[in-house]
Amino acid sequence: MKSFSFAPISSPTSKILILGTMPGTKSLELNQYYGHNQNNFWKFMFEILNEEFSNIYEERKKLLIKNHIALWDVLQFCDRIGSLDSAIKNEIANDFESFLASHLQIDTILFNGQKAAAFFKKYIHLNKEYKTFTLPSTSPANASKTFQSKLDEWKVIQTLL
Repeated sequence: MKSFSFAPISSPTSKILILGTMPGTKSLELNQYYGHNQNNFWKFMFEILNEEFSNIYEERKKLLIKNHIALWDVLQFCDRIGSLDSAIKNEIANDFESFLASHLQIDTILFNGQKAAAFFKKYIHLNKEYKTFTLPSTSPANASKTFQSKLDEWKVIQTLL
């Protein structure tokens, strides 16, 4: 099945860019980043940014914009059955050169999992240096770490704001 990523959530004041690989099946169905209710991404963001949790997608997007965080995926499209990153084939990367040229305040890129970092390294070659951090995947498929240990690593965001 061919999967396409979403448009980025961003503003001209974004300073941090968080990158996943590609939306999973539930996210595509809902047309929302991290739409699977067992994915911890939004729980982490609200906790880290000291805001009351919301299930309302528009509120979630506003939380990121308010805190100068952009959200996108490394891949523009791919072939994948299911939601596992290991099933991705025939991938094409997003246009980061254009995106970053229009978001000049971004100086840090965070990868939501090892696969996002690997695809970025494979396909994206930038002229500017960025601080980068590879964080544990917020996916429910990443069961090798506890919720709290993953959250503790994601708290690096607090030091970057």
